[in-house]
Amino acid sequence: MIRVGYKIKGIVQGVGFRPFIYRLALKNNCKGFVCNDTQGVSVEIEGTKQDIDLFEKALHRELPTLARIDSLQKKELPFKNDADFEILQSKNADTKTSLVSPDIATCPECLEDLQKKEKYKNYFATNCTNCGPRYSIVKTVPYDRKNTSMDLFAMCPSCKEEYTDPLNRRYHAQPISCNECGPKLDGSIEEFAGYIKEGKVVAIKGVGGFHIMCDATNDKVVERLRKEKNRVAKPFALMCKDLQMVESIAFIDPLEKKLLQSKEAPIVLLDKKKETKISSLVAPEIQRVGCMLAYTPLHHMLFWHLEGAVVATSANLADEPILTTKEQVLKKLPFIEHILDYNREIINGVDDSLVQVAGGKVQTLRLGRGYAPKVIPLKKKCEKKLLAVGANAKSTIALVLEESIILSPHIGDLDSIEAFSYFERTVQTFKNFYDFTPELLVHDKHPNYRTTIWAKQQNKELLELGHHKAHILACKAEFGLEGEYLGFSFDGTGYGEEGMLWGGEVFVGEKHTYQFRPLKLLGGAKAIKEPRRIALSLLFERYSLQEIQELRLACVEEFSQAELKLLYQAYTKDLNAPRSSSVGRLFDAVASFAVLSQQLSYEGQSGLLIESLYIKEIDECLSYEITKGVIAIDLLDLCAMKDPKRYCSMFLNTLVSIMNEIAKKEKMEVILSGGVFQNKTLLDLVVKSFEGEDITLYHQQYTPINDGGIALGQAYALMDS
Repeated sequence: MIRVGYKIKGIVQGVGFRPFIYRLALKNNCKGFVCNDTQGVSVEIEGTKQDIDLFEKALHRELPTLARIDSLQKKELPFKNDADFEILQSKNADTKTSLVSPDIATCPECLEDLQKKEKYKNYFATNCTNCGPRYSIVKTVPYDRKNTSMDLFAMCPSCKEEYTDPLNRRYHAQPISCNECGPKLDGSIEEFAGYIKEGKVVAIKGVGGFHIMCDATNDKVVERLRKEKNRVAKPFALMCKDLQMVESIAFIDPLEKKLLQSKEAPIVLLDKKKETKISSLVAPEIQRVGCMLAYTPLHHMLFWHLEGAVVATSANLADEPILTTKEQVLKKLPFIEHILDYNREIINGVDDSLVQVAGGKVQTLRLGRGYAPKVIPLKKKCEKKLLAVGANAKSTIALVLEESIILSPHIGDLDSIEAFSYFERTVQTFKNFYDFTPELLVHDKHPNYRTTIWAKQQNKELLELGHHKAHILACKAEFGLEGEYLGFSFDGTGYGEEGMLWGGEVFVGEKHTYQFRPLKLLGGAKAIKEPRRIALSLLFERYSLQEIQELRLACVEEFSQAELKLLYQAYTKDLNAPRSSSVGRLFDAVASFAVLSQQLSYEGQSGLLIESLYIKEIDECLSYEITKGVIAIDLLDLCAMKDPKRYCSMFLNTLVSIMNEIAKKEKMEVILSGGVFQNKTLLDLVVKSFEGEDITLYHQQYTPINDGGIALGQAYALMDS
């Protein structure tokens, strides 16, 4: 008979891990105990060597659905001859490293309870250890009820019995409650559904914040919502009852189906069907639509009274964080006509995750509910407590805690006071989780990023990292890569060297070797939202002002004669016309020349419009050359082309051809990162092309490939050095 101790780290709290250990111990005739602590789970068992070996094998083979083991330390202990196996109360420790689990969609068993089990029938907050809220309700670790917003709700005897029974799937499910003892709804679900059917704009409390909802088939109400939210064309997400409802709206491949039905239940970007009852105003002028399935008992109960899909967009104003209280909704969104609320507090707001299938694999566009906090295991321990503060757009933060990088949920663009306050609250939240005091802050090179300014005010050791290098490192972090790779870092805007805005960078190992030929952004930041200015800048490179006025191109006719003269003067004298190598801006130029859009209403709109016109049968490219590391595409030769589909297709083909040529020349494994690679059509083409050339390719799957991954790359900087 021997005794063995285990220290287990990973996603092991709030996921049914202790009762799992309890059942394994009983099954294998082992005695001892299991308990949570602030670092994970501690186990001590004793039995024969054969019984303990069987216990260990089952420990790895039969993990609970939501659990993940990142590290396991084992040591032999003095034999104690325990009488039985127990689950003990959580232990406190000096260092908190236990990982916080994301919020998880309602499991099939709880859905069945919702409809059939008397105790939980019609109870909107039904949950168990396999599902329900976690991150959104937790204040600190260990993940015990007293450390969550459920601490105000005393369990009834029936819930207490389930909570304390190690053989029950609700054993130590911290949000456990029922109709008798749990949170209460402020309103009727059936009446709320009636308001939606009547064409009202309403708000409902989800797991991590409120959704604005309306009937997705009603043109008038969707148009009204666009007007009230000042959201001219940016697509709205849809919530659907089941897969059959999604299939009436969009095409679904097997991987997309798996994502929709997964325990994370993200919004999945899908290809729209031409014939659908959904209003064309949900996702105007593009072929993609974001759909998610109902993921809480409250949502499922709502669809008992609805026949069609609903718009389910985050309740917030542009550039502001998701709203988490009824009072905030009433103050910020006065156009909301009815609110369905409940009295369990959301401690940590979290948006819905947004994913798509691109290049044959999952691609994360927004890391939120279900996936975040995201934990990236490291191969070695980091000697410093590091906080990476990310970028200014699609902000996230990342902590390095011993052998893990912990990436926060999506915070958003930091252009408003409310958004930056949310950033600061998120930093404090993660400090509270882990009693974490950073020793080193990593920030972007851009001097005007709010995150850079904040980092420099903290009186801490600082490390500055280039934006586009951080993109490459983010991909390396996800896959645990080390050494030199050929890195394509394409995005909209990022701070480069010598004051220039980068966005079309190619790194050979550590060396910045290739770059797209810089163009001038007429009007600075204005040019980022007005493709016509990018197109005009390219025209100024080749033609005189008089010649341009005679071209009769749509982008030219967008401006008055006086405006053209002023912009030409700005171009020639470098007045508010910073140079940029951005591939994202090339997309804008193509969108302008192809008369798809002259002024943008949301980021990435040009790319979505261009890919909607792509014709796979067209295999031609635009003219380009690569000279002394400078990549130049001739967008002007065919800019007056009568066929925008051919022009857009040739442009995407050209980018693929350029990347293929460089990859074959450099003969290295390839990394892709940056917001440009959110373009599904482009990534599909690159993957197919590289497979044909037998080039090994890495692109992010479960961490954001856009600026939401910058913090991850920053956090990996010390590990890659």
